[in-house]
Amino acid sequence: MPPWTPPALLFNNLRYLLNEWDPLGVAYLSQDEYDCMLAPLFQRLHHGTTRAEISEFLWYDLEDHFGLDPVDHQTDATADRLIAWWSAVSPTPNTSGTPTT
Repeated sequence: MPPWTPPALLFNNLRYLLNEWDPLGVAYLSQDEYDCMLAPLFQRLHHGTTRAEISEFLWYDLEDHFGLDPVDHQTDATADRLIAWWSAVSPTPNTSGTPTT
């Protein structure tokens, strides 16, 4: 079964949130700089991943993918914001593995 794919509007919303966070400081130059994080974040959010797990994902992606020291990049606060946003747009996580419509 193919992975769940969110509507385009949600992609744009998440891209906006990541660009506001902008740990590299380049969102004004490249609006798609953090697009590599979109699908992994959506899958985690959709399956009800905890705030701690989202923060850990952000931490390791900053460190391993972007080569940044994540200590000063507010991964916990960003995870809180992402979880709050997701709760507002999709309040029920899908933990069954079955795609929702």
